[in-house]
Amino acid sequence: MNRRSLLSLCLASAALAATPSTVSAQPAPIIIKLATKAPRDSTWHKLLAEASQRIREFSGDKVQFKIFPGGVMGDEGDNVKKMRIGQLHAAAISSVGLHDIAPEPQALDIPLLVKNNEERDYLLKKYAPKLEEMLANPKKTANNDKPFPVVVLSWSDIGSTYFFSTKPRPNISEARASKLFCWDGDLASKDAWVAGGFKPVVLSSNDMVPSLKTGMIDTILYTPGLVLALQAHKDAKYMMSLPYSTLTGATIIDKRIWDQIPANVQAKMREIFAELGLKSTQESRRFNSDALATMKREGLQEVAVTDPAEWQKAVDSVRNVIRGRVVPESAFDEVLQIVKDFRAGKR
Repeated sequence: MNRRSLLSLCLASAALAATPSTVSAQPAPIIIKLATKAPRDSTWHKLLAEASQRIREFSGDKVQFKIFPGGVMGDEGDNVKKMRIGQLHAAAISSVGLHDIAPEPQALDIPLLVKNNEERDYLLKKYAPKLEEMLANPKKTANNDKPFPVVVLSWSDIGSTYFFSTKPRPNISEARASKLFCWDGDLASKDAWVAGGFKPVVLSSNDMVPSLKTGMIDTILYTPGLVLALQAHKDAKYMMSLPYSTLTGATIIDKRIWDQIPANVQAKMREIFAELGLKSTQESRRFNSDALATMKREGLQEVAVTDPAEWQKAVDSVRNVIRGRVVPESAFDEVLQIVKDFRAGKR
């Protein structure tokens, strides 16, 4: 072999050897596994898919989402547990699920706290930044000995909750006699219901509808849109007219994977998910209104509450249980003050 041939062979060998290392040097895309209870192809699922596609395009496929809708990853408590161990990286959940990370977000949904959407929007805008700081730096507590930091990508209003029951319950005495569904994993809320004279039945959210059918429970407290999505109105055919509380939604991501995302993509994700939060709130309010009309056409009966003052008195009587046990005292006091200031024009 002459010298030129030998040189050509060496160059070819070097090129072949370089090819795999060049390929392997390309960073793998960041795949974010996100779970939600929102049904597949629902408005909420479609909004998440839209946000996912926009982020993928902006990042040049470097950041991608894999969405698991319809509760296939379990209830909200399951989602948080799977995020802790890295099986999931993100979730679109409510303040009930957020309680497994930090209790403060439930302050947004204290019973009979706000009277209209204007008060609701102001409260969320005013208090959300502090909640985001708490969730990014959760404190060690008796119920959370391993704090789990998350980044909030969006907030939204899922809607006002109402009591849906298998029989008419026009007053608080009838409501107290019901077998009321209570979220699993939040024993402090159960204690608050008991203190108010109710009979809560603690279950996973996935067992709610089957339990309505078997009679294990006969009353649920949910938004009209979620009741329709679950078809729970087929069994719980009576809705009390009193809007009891609100339900707040949030899209969160594990801070460990968030810190791996390039800064420019993080900024774009915040922008996109902020839009998603606003759209989700608008769609939820429209959907809840439409859902109520649909369920009424299908036989749902709205039952006028005859004693709203008694309901307010009952809520006031158990605030010493909610404040400090369900919601930390400082968070409880602050949201009440925000609403009070709003009503007084101190904005």
